[in-house]
Amino acid sequence: MLSVAQSRPSERAAFIQKTYLHLAGAIGAFIVVEFLLFQLGIAEALFNLVSGSGFIWLAIIGAFSLLGWMSRSLAAKADQVGTQYAGLGIYVVGQALIFAPMLYIAAYFSDPTVIPTAAILTLAMFGGLTAIAFTTRKDFSFLGGILKIGSFVALGLIICSTIFGFSLGLFFSVLMVAFASAAILYDTSKVMHHYSTRHHVAASLELFASVALLFWYILRIVMSLSRR
Repeated sequence: MLSVAQSRPSERAAFIQKTYLHLAGAIGAFIVVEFLLFQLGIAEALFNLVSGSGFIWLAIIGAFSLLGWMSRSLAAKADQVGTQYAGLGIYVVGQALIFAPMLYIAAYFSDPTVIPTAAILTLAMFGGLTAIAFTTRKDFSFLGGILKIGSFVALGLIICSTIFGFSLGLFFSVLMVAFASAAILYDTSKVMHHYSTRHHVAASLELFASVALLFWYILRIVMSLSRR
């Protein structure tokens, strides 16, 4: 099956349009799920649950990371569009549940401009990185190995901080923003050079995952700066 880069210009343009429309839809669905979590009191319940123990928080992140990996694998390997949608839907709901406690803190214990500021910065950075990937047309697949090593290092630091009770601080969040930025370049390049035109839903899931990671750490940075 031909990749997007090998397909005809019209097919490539249609794929890009479908991918980013689905990405916008995934972001919209994430916002809707978060709204429901807040309205139903689930966000507050999750906040109370994870604030009592760092180990519970770590277990939740681990469980949803596994679920996220499974949904991304399901979407990426499936030829049926319906299966790809299932993977995307599972991942969006999982991310919304993970974000709920931190968004609850941002909404009720931080400056009211924190969430909008983090959202605008995330979209601006994503737009800039996407423009770089498209205009340079460079294959950023070489970042794959670096990102894998970086993810294991980051996971190890997060686990150690939970076990030994130390804070990773602002500098770690800045490094993770750089990591997420590299992931966006890698995923955008991967979508363009290695995905087929039939996998636009799976491609949108890959991009959504990177956007979510970027938003997570930008939100942490903005929250930290707002307390100073």
